[in-house]
Amino acid sequence: MSQKYYEKLPKSMQNNAVIEYCNILSKKKIILFLKRLFDITVSFLALFVLVVPFVLISIWIVLDSKGSAFFVQKRVGKNNKNFGIIKFRTMVSNASELGGTLTSGDNDNRITKAGKFLRKFRIDELPQLINVLIGQMSIIGPRPEVRKFVDVYTDEQMATLLVRPGISCSSSVAFANEGEILEKSSDPDNTYIDEILPDKAKMNLEYIKNLSIKNDIKIIFSTIKEVL
Repeated sequence: MSQKYYEKLPKSMQNNAVIEYCNILSKKKIILFLKRLFDITVSFLALFVLVVPFVLISIWIVLDSKGSAFFVQKRVGKNNKNFGIIKFRTMVSNASELGGTLTSGDNDNRITKAGKFLRKFRIDELPQLINVLIGQMSIIGPRPEVRKFVDVYTDEQMATLLVRPGISCSSSVAFANEGEILEKSSDPDNTYIDEILPDKAKMNLEYIKNLSIKNDIKIIFSTIKEVL
């Protein structure tokens, strides 16, 4: 990533800490190219294979509760740009009116019966393969946050927005029990910002520093192990 690339970044990302990560990524251009090639190939093949399961899951969701099969939420992606992350709907259609942004564990009464199963095995995340195919996300990368949490990023944490967000990452595996932590909190949003977000961001920055196809494959297997 050249100086010209840095200068094209939004002003919110232009600081000395981000420059350091731009320099790190400038030495990983081949890895980034191979990573994108891997993303396109895997997402295309996976979506082709999953067409029938997607249809069946969609029917189940619609029959289980009122609303559409899919849920699109605004998240922050590469270069601090908003995009719509696609998931199978696992909560009641008016969930945003009944609670906050975060889900406080499986006991959240907004989660549907079908949703509990889909969340348990992270099946609800599979439609994000569409985001991967069109270039908004990667198979592996820092999980995309909603804007309210990105707004509290430090200068260094803004560097996580230099790469495409992912369906999974080392921090999401490490905080697989995030919902249980938030369930015990009287203020989930502040608990997330104060206790979880800093550790997640630290792991995401380490991911960028050590970016490699080998590490991505390790995270894929760690994710599968965690799900099972």
